[in-house]
Amino acid sequence: MAPKYGYLAYRNSVRGHCVTNQSNVVRQLFSVDLQPTGRRALVAVGETLLDAAQSAGVEIAAVCGGAGVCGKCRLRLIAGALSAPTAAENRFFAKGELDAGYRLACQARPLSDVKVDIPPESLSTVQRLQVEGQESAVAPDPVVDLVEVDLAPPTLHDLRADTVRLTDALAEQGVGRPFFGQPVLRALSADLRDQGWSARLVLRRQEPMRGYAKVQPWREVVALLPRDTPVVGLAVDIGTTKMAAYLVDLHSGHTLAMDGLMNPQIAYGEDVVSRIAYANERPEGRRILQERLVAGVNDLAAKVCTAVGLSTGQIVDAVVVGNTVIHHLFVGLPVEQLGASPYIAAVSEPLDIEAEHLGLKFAPGAKVHLPPNIAGYVGADHVSMLLATEAWQAKEPTVALDIGTNTEISLVVDGQLSSCSCASGPAFEGAHIHAGMRAAPGAVEYVQIRAVGAGQNRSADEVRVHTIGNRPAIGICGSGILDAVAGLRAAGIVGPTGRMQQSHPRVVPWEGGGAFRLVEKDRTGNGHDLMVTRRDVNEIQLAKGAIRAGVDVLLAEAGLTYNDLRSFVVAGAFGTYLDLKSATSIGMFPPLPLSQFRQVGNAAGTGARQMLISAARRRQAEAIAARVRYIELTVHPGFSDIYMSAMPL
Repeated sequence: MAPKYGYLAYRNSVRGHCVTNQSNVVRQLFSVDLQPTGRRALVAVGETLLDAAQSAGVEIAAVCGGAGVCGKCRLRLIAGALSAPTAAENRFFAKGELDAGYRLACQARPLSDVKVDIPPESLSTVQRLQVEGQESAVAPDPVVDLVEVDLAPPTLHDLRADTVRLTDALAEQGVGRPFFGQPVLRALSADLRDQGWSARLVLRRQEPMRGYAKVQPWREVVALLPRDTPVVGLAVDIGTTKMAAYLVDLHSGHTLAMDGLMNPQIAYGEDVVSRIAYANERPEGRRILQERLVAGVNDLAAKVCTAVGLSTGQIVDAVVVGNTVIHHLFVGLPVEQLGASPYIAAVSEPLDIEAEHLGLKFAPGAKVHLPPNIAGYVGADHVSMLLATEAWQAKEPTVALDIGTNTEISLVVDGQLSSCSCASGPAFEGAHIHAGMRAAPGAVEYVQIRAVGAGQNRSADEVRVHTIGNRPAIGICGSGILDAVAGLRAAGIVGPTGRMQQSHPRVVPWEGGGAFRLVEKDRTGNGHDLMVTRRDVNEIQLAKGAIRAGVDVLLAEAGLTYNDLRSFVVAGAFGTYLDLKSATSIGMFPPLPLSQFRQVGNAAGTGARQMLISAARRRQAEAIAARVRYIELTVHPGFSDIYMSAMPL
C-alpha cells in the first residue's frame, strides 16, 4: 500500500519515506498512523508522536505543552518501534504499562513507521458519532417481567432458604417456579436483606423450544432491585468503525440516552479482513479483540446510565448487532473460516448469552440477545436495518443498503429478498485519503465547486467548503471527499477515469497524478494547503464502484434494471451525511429521482432498540434472515465485469 503523506510543513518532492527540501538535503521520514482518528502524518527523525499528531490536526491533550509533566497525552503503541522510555514516562507508567505499549506522545519518538492508539481521554475534541435514527414506534413487549414481592423475614420457626422463600412468594402471585442462575445466587441473600425483604423482582421469560409447544414458558431471575427502581435495557450497534448505544426504558419503550464512540478495534485493523488476520496470526489475538469490544460496550453503558442518573446494574436486558465478523469477535467465536472462501459463519441462528460471561457489567442475570446472521459478512446489523425500515416487506422493488467500511445491500422484489456484501473500504471514513480524517471538528464535510471562465481564467473557479463545527479546515471526511470528487468531475477538472486536468491553476504536481488545492493554507487550521489528490479520487472510485456493482449484481440476478426500482433506502452513519446529488452524479447510486431515496440514519440501531423492547420483533428478525438469498460477489460470474464498468465517474 502506498504511504500516506499527511501534512508536511514545507513544499517538497516525496520519494518513499525520504524528502528533499529546497536545499537538497535528504531527510528520512517515518509514517505515524494515529488511530482511531484515521489520520496519518510523517515525522522526521527526532520528532515526537505529539509533533505528528499536531501536524495532522489531531488535538491530543497536552496541558504542559509537551514538557512531559502533565501526563495527559497518553497513547499506546500498536505496531513499530519507538525510542526508549524517558524519565518522565517512567514516572507516569508502571513497568507493566510500558511493556503493554503505553507511552506519552510528547516523549516518544518513532524509530520506524508506527501505529498508535489514542484513548478517548487523551483527545481534546470529540469526533461526531452518528447515533441518531428513527425512534422506535413498537409497542413495548419486552422479554422481562416485573413482580413486586414482600417477604416475611426468616425466624427460628421459619427456616426456609432464601430461594424457597422467594419461590413461595411468587407462587402466591400465580408465578411458577423460577430458575436462579449462579450470578444471581451470589448476590441474592445480601440483596434481600439490604432491601428489607421487599424487592422488585425482574424475571426473564424463556419460551419453550420448537416441538414443545405444550410446555409453559418458564422464568429466570435476572435481578432483585429496590422497589420502584427503573428497569432499563441497552441496545448496541457495533459497526466496523463506530459503536452506538441506546439506553431504553423497557416499560415505556422510550430511549433515555444515547452515545457513541469509535470502535476500539480500529487500532488492530481498519477493516474486518485485517482484524481476522490479527485474530488468526496471534495466539491472544481473538481474546484481545473481544476484550476491546466488551470494554467499549461497558464504557458506553456507563456513559448513558450516568447521563440519566442510573447504574449499569439496572440494565436487565441487551441487544447487540453487528456484521458477522464483529458478531463473532464480540462473543469470542473463531473467525478463521470467515477469512477464506467460502466465508462460512460459525453460527447464524440467534443467540442469548449471559452478560456476565462476556464480561459486561449489567444486572447479575442479564442476557445479551444477538439476532441471526444471514451469510458471509452480512450479519445481524443488516437484519436489524431491514427490520427497522420495513424494507423487507416493501410492496415495490426496493434497494436498502447500509454504507460503511463494509457495505451490506438488499434487494426486495415481490416479497423475495436477496443480499450481498461489498468491501467499500474505509475511504468514506476518511482513511486512505491524503488529507482524510473522521468526522471531527475542522473536517470538511460539504464541498461545492463551480466552474467559472476558461483557460487561465479557471483560477476564478468558485470553491466553497463547510467544516464540522465551522472550524478552520484541517482535513476532509467521507462526505466531503465524495462532494469534492463529484464537484471536480462536474467542473471538468477530473475526467471519467479520475485523471486530473493538469492545466488547471489549482492543480499542482503531485506523485500519482496531481492534486487539487481545495483550501489554501492561509485559510486552514494548520497552515498547510488542503489537497485532494489523484489517488484520493481513485480511492473514491474503488469504494463507489464496489457499492454500485453490488446493487447492479442484485438487479441483474432479479432480471431488473435500476429503472424498475421505486425506492432506495440509504442507512448508516456515512449515509446520513452524504449528498445524494453527489452520490448519483458520480455513479455510486443509480440515477433515480431524488424523491425515491430515503436516508434513515442509524437504522441498525433503531432495529436493535425495537428488538430490545419487543419479543415479537425478535421473531420477525429471525424470519427475515431465513428469507434472504445470499449472493457471494467474489464468485459471481459477472461481478468483475460489472465492477469494472462501475468504476468510471
